[in-house]
Amino acid sequence: MTKVDTGFAGQSFGSRALYRVIRTLACGFTQLYTRMSIEGREHLPATGGYVIAPVHRSYVDTPISACISRRRIRYMGKDSMWKFAGVGKLISALGAFPVSRGSVDREALMRCLAVLDAGEPLVLFPEGERKDGPAVQPLFDGAAYLASKSGVPIIPVGIAGSDRVMPRGAKFVFPRKVKIVIGAPLRVEVAENGRASRNSIKATTAQLHVEIQRLYDEAQSKIS
Repeated sequence: MTKVDTGFAGQSFGSRALYRVIRTLACGFTQLYTRMSIEGREHLPATGGYVIAPVHRSYVDTPISACISRRRIRYMGKDSMWKFAGVGKLISALGAFPVSRGSVDREALMRCLAVLDAGEPLVLFPEGERKDGPAVQPLFDGAAYLASKSGVPIIPVGIAGSDRVMPRGAKFVFPRKVKIVIGAPLRVEVAENGRASRNSIKATTAQLHVEIQRLYDEAQSKIS
């Protein structure tokens, strides 16, 4: 049997406890409210960092992504969210880390690499901002680049139904069915010196695009 990830390495007891309580409540509600079902958890590495690369059709894709693993999953957040100490402590425990708006590209890169090097899973939407429609849009190379620099796998994820749970412009969250399909890990091919060429990163991004589209189509077919 394939081991599924359950660890909390590198986190304080208080942080782990807070995460478990909030995650249990949030994911329990989300799964019941959306009748969520998840396939492919066996593809998640048991230990170490990895990049979770989901399709992105709704703001609720972020909390939905938190339900795929019991480990604390990391996300980027605007540094203004840490203005108040109590709020900052809470969202940090839930996996978010601050990035300054004025230096997003460089700071985000450094922080994402630090998260992966620390052995933690990181969510990165390779389409960038949320998109509309059944076709996965052209992907940025960020997921492949980070994976190549940290030597971690990329986990493609298809999420179907989130655009009906919270459509673009909606002010409410609706009780619609959500289906998640997690794909097999992808790795960036590296040279003997341990570095990935630009062509290798581009090739991995193209492969990732194909996989996310396949998983998204599969997930969509299972919620009708």
